[in-house]
Amino acid sequence: MKIDILTLFPGMFEGFLNESIIKRAIESNKVNINLINFREFSHLNNGQVDDTPYGGGSGMVLRIEPLVEAIESVKTDASRVILLTPQGKTFNEAKAKELSSSKHLILVCGHYEGFDERIYNFIDEEISIGDYVLTGGEIPAMAITDAITRLLPGVIKEESHANDSFSNNLLDYPTYTKPRDFRGLKVPDVLLSGDHEKIRQYRLEEAKKNTLKKREDLLK
Repeated sequence: MKIDILTLFPGMFEGFLNESIIKRAIESNKVNINLINFREFSHLNNGQVDDTPYGGGSGMVLRIEPLVEAIESVKTDASRVILLTPQGKTFNEAKAKELSSSKHLILVCGHYEGFDERIYNFIDEEISIGDYVLTGGEIPAMAITDAITRLLPGVIKEESHANDSFSNNLLDYPTYTKPRDFRGLKVPDVLLSGDHEKIRQYRLEEAKKNTLKKREDLLK
């Protein structure tokens, strides 16, 4: 998979791309993540990519030319262009799985007061990571890229994400490790039994309880 991220602040991605699972996925050629500074596509001598809104109002609006030309510089017939905005459909695990089957994603990070409305003629969809406003689309781009990359074949073990939270609309079951007894807080006996079917049933029931307690809406 290839992911192109259009951003004004590529430096924000330095740690994200050079640590942990994302770094290993890049090094093993499971994913190709490319940063494109769309300021380089500015038509103005000072590299400006925003301007005041027609009709007046506060803030600055991202100009249409640099964004579209940056998109077109990497877009192919296999590309899916995604605008990251608070107005988009909320990102979730099901969406991550859907996007993980794509060949090429182009994630467009916004800033300032938003985009020139004509950008919607050049994208495929909008995505939001929640009902709140951030200073830009870089953090959403990282979150979406991370969620998708970990689902790609060979990035992590299949069993590691098969039972993740939100699989089958359930939160994850509780997990334990050594020591078996910490200040009187003990690991459930069933996990020490060696009976795999009992352990599976226990984890399923605990996942249901956890979901009912914390996210009852998922069960509906």
